[in-house]
Amino acid sequence: MKVSEIMTRNVETCSPDTPLQEVARRMTELDVGSIPVTENGVLRGIITDRDIITRGIAAQFSLDTPVDQILSSDMVTGTPDMDVQEAAKRMSDTQVRRLPIVQGDEVVGIVALGDIAVDAPSAEKQAEVIEDVSKPAEPNR
Repeated sequence: MKVSEIMTRNVETCSPDTPLQEVARRMTELDVGSIPVTENGVLRGIITDRDIITRGIAAQFSLDTPVDQILSSDMVTGTPDMDVQEAAKRMSDTQVRRLPIVQGDEVVGIVALGDIAVDAPSAEKQAEVIEDVSKPAEPNR
């Protein structure tokens, strides 16, 4: 099965100068945990609810701080024509829960861990996908 068959299309994006509070409000309205950041149609990064907490609020940034100050720019992406298993492996290897799907530099969709788990052929495979992506990281020392 291809990623294009399970991805969410028409992904909400924001610009690098969007304030943190506005992005958080949009996440709440859309019931999502991340929003890709684009500039002139090109993917620049992704802002997650975790980024807002750990890089924004914990670092005492104001709520009007632009997202480009704290976004995750080391992007892991997929393409619409990649196999779902390949996307799951990429997410597992890099421990990301959301994979922006791009064609060229344009965001055309997003695949979440839940999308892949739901599509898994068995409960055992679902558990394996979730476990691989959710392995705890080493604490900062």
